[in-house]
Amino acid sequence: MKLRWDGGAHPAKLGIMVCGHGSRNPKAVAEFAQLTTGLARLLPHHPLAYGYLEFAHPVIPAGLDRLRSAGVKQVVAVPGMLFAAGHVKNDIPALLNRYSAATGLPISYGRELGMDARMVRAAAARITAALPPEARGERGGNLDQDTLLVVVGRGSRDPDANGNVAKITRM
Repeated sequence: MKLRWDGGAHPAKLGIMVCGHGSRNPKAVAEFAQLTTGLARLLPHHPLAYGYLEFAHPVIPAGLDRLRSAGVKQVVAVPGMLFAAGHVKNDIPALLNRYSAATGLPISYGRELGMDARMVRAAAARITAALPPEARGERGGNLDQDTLLVVVGRGSRDPDANGNVAKITRM
């Protein structure tokens, strides 16, 4: 992943803020933190912080504070969420705009992870690996006829996000 410099802050002063939803489940919170640690290793020349919108700590403003303390002069914020619904479209941008207005820190906002073919392949591989051998067709079974996958897209009334859940299910 290579970040594009817009001519503003020197690239070394560009920070990355990964904005998570948050969860009441400590394992989910720890897994998101682990993901951002791996991402930071891929982008060693840019300070990276993370924060959650709700249910967990650190919150997004605390992550932005860490970046400012590290000398960052410009932030690229990305939502660490699969699809864009209310939080990605409204809540996180509003929070980032308030923070930027209060501190003067320029913040650019990226997009959700979305439906990338690599993501779909990775999900398919995880699903297949979880199946017993007969469901994978290894013992005469037929995956298409003998296996049912239930997909739950929870928490959104956003038609775009729900449409993407339906699309990814068909893939």
